[in-house]
Amino acid sequence: MSAVPNPIGKDLLGLEELTADQIRLILDTAEPFKEISERQIKKVPTLRGMTIVNLFFEASTRTRVSFEFAEKRLSADTVNVAASGSSVSKGETLVDTARNLESMKIDMVVIRHGASGAASFLARRIESNVINAGDGTHEHPTQGLLDLLTLRDRFGTLEGRRVCICGDVLHSRVARSNLWGLRKLGAQVAVCGPRSLMPNAIDDMGVQVFTRIEEAIEWAEALNILRLQLERMQAGYIPSLREYNRVFGVTRERIERAPRDIVIMHPGPMNRGVEIDSDVADGEHSVILDQVTNGVAIRMAVLYLLAGGRPELAESAKSGTGR
Repeated sequence: MSAVPNPIGKDLLGLEELTADQIRLILDTAEPFKEISERQIKKVPTLRGMTIVNLFFEASTRTRVSFEFAEKRLSADTVNVAASGSSVSKGETLVDTARNLESMKIDMVVIRHGASGAASFLARRIESNVINAGDGTHEHPTQGLLDLLTLRDRFGTLEGRRVCICGDVLHSRVARSNLWGLRKLGAQVAVCGPRSLMPNAIDDMGVQVFTRIEEAIEWAEALNILRLQLERMQAGYIPSLREYNRVFGVTRERIERAPRDIVIMHPGPMNRGVEIDSDVADGEHSVILDQVTNGVAIRMAVLYLLAGGRPELAESAKSGTGR
């Protein structure tokens, strides 16, 4: 008898290739996992016996720790490999590294890499499940999913909601995952930022483009504010950080002039006083900490589904009976 195909596929490489129903499935599966993080004992035996390797070729704290929490709360065995401390620093290729790890009988690889397409490249060459934790300027699917879950928690549905992605869209893999996910779930999407920080094809992506932050705030029900990725920039993208804040910064004064309450999001880490002011980031309409909490639940859901967990048993999985 042939195996039942996984409802979200072998790997999670990006939201562009998922259907709206697959995205909703992941969001729905994450809901019961939220409760585990509220317990005194934050662990269930759902993935006991599975080995997951976190293969990070770029520095990361937030994403790596979130995946670690998710893996350990599902009782998987976790191995962390950083490029700076591995054979990669001695010239070993990505495929050699992965094949060596797979020969140790691992089940999944979570990979973050500076090259767009690295996760897909790896997934085609190994049998283990591959989860993209961010590849170049391509996608960051679990961040996109946790942003969708956070917005759905606040609004109930994303259908028809107006969400503006603000800031360094050019270099942002988060922006691309959000753009794909939001549009597939029926949201209206806009972007706002200097033209120098917009992709060349932005006008063909089915989004509205604002060149003034005041216009974006007047239009939007939610702002997802991106940091300036200074580490990816050469000189000339913006005149200065001070000038960027003056023209595009999300400040309390600008938010107070909005015609409605606006949900404030940020994938982190934040450049306070540049793209967002502290009193906005910490204000009553901010859901930034909710995003962090939802990130663990989303990653638990993705791990669970890729491991073959049945969506209808996610509720029992949180008590350790479903797999």
